Amino acid sequence: MKMPEAALAAFMAHCRERLERALDAWLPPASTLPSKLHEAMRYTVMGGGKRIRPVLVYASGEALGANHKTLDRPACAIELIHAYSLIHDDLPAMDDDDLRRGKPSCHRAFGEATAILAGDALQSLAFQVLSGDAADGIDASTRLRMIHTLALASGSRGMAGGQAIDLYATGQQLNIAELEDMHIHKTGALIRAGVVLGALCGDTPDQSAIDKLDRYAKCVGLAFQIRDDILDVEGETGTLGKNTGMDQAHEKSTYPSLIGMHAARQRASELHQEALDSLSGFSDSADPLRWISSYIIDRER
Repeated sequence: MKMPEAALAAFMAHCRERLERALDAWLPPASTLPSKLHEAMRYTVMGGGKRIRPVLVYASGEALGANHKTLDRPACAIELIHAYSLIHDDLPAMDDDDLRRGKPSCHRAFGEATAILAGDALQSLAFQVLSGDAADGIDASTRLRMIHTLALASGSRGMAGGQAIDLYATGQQLNIAELEDMHIHKTGALIRAGVVLGALCGDTPDQSAIDKLDRYAKCVGLAFQIRDDILDVEGETGTLGKNTGMDQAHEKSTYPSLIGMHAARQRASELHQEALDSLSGFSDSADPLRWISSYIIDRER
């Protein structure tokens, strides 16, 4: 289907506006002691970004009839985990990157020790947000399932494990199966968690619907990483808000380096179609998910 760009832009703007308000409310004020730590947390979280993961929370929940107020908590939790991962990924012991979202990375702005603590605190805050009272209508059993889903996606069998595989593979040549496995964990796990968290907020979602949405998320998560690999080669630092050419500089295996640029684009297109096929039984309420899949493989940042 052809993506209606205006409709997608309006949907994403609405989601981002809700998210920014909710994040601002949950993050401690920079004036609260320890002020430097809270300033570093806000510097990273409120510094813009695509907000794809929380937007997917809203889109998945909307596909199953959830209201956006109920989705604010899981959307915030996903973005807080993502922000913590960006701080740690940029550290000298990890990817050693000086630029993030068009400004100095957290450890460059606040020092390594404060950056590490800011990442730790953001991770904790994510679970504080999800485990709060049920004033937003999420019952205790669903909230527990959401906490479990996010914890699993963030840990050694998810995002952290994928980052470990990435670090250990630096300077080595992975095959395409190993590369996909790494990215399913490093990038895809949190994207899948966001879609599932949104679905769990829906009107009595059945497991079949959640499974289909999870399949969608697995496809778009991998497509997202392939596009990242392509942009690291072809993108502009000013547009991306981060340094390009870092994969080659760190001798990392990527889709373009393993199968070539044309085949990488083709693989992303195939994953986009698989994502759309996963939504074939859903109504027009799932259109934002369809549009986001198109956006992911065509984005320039």
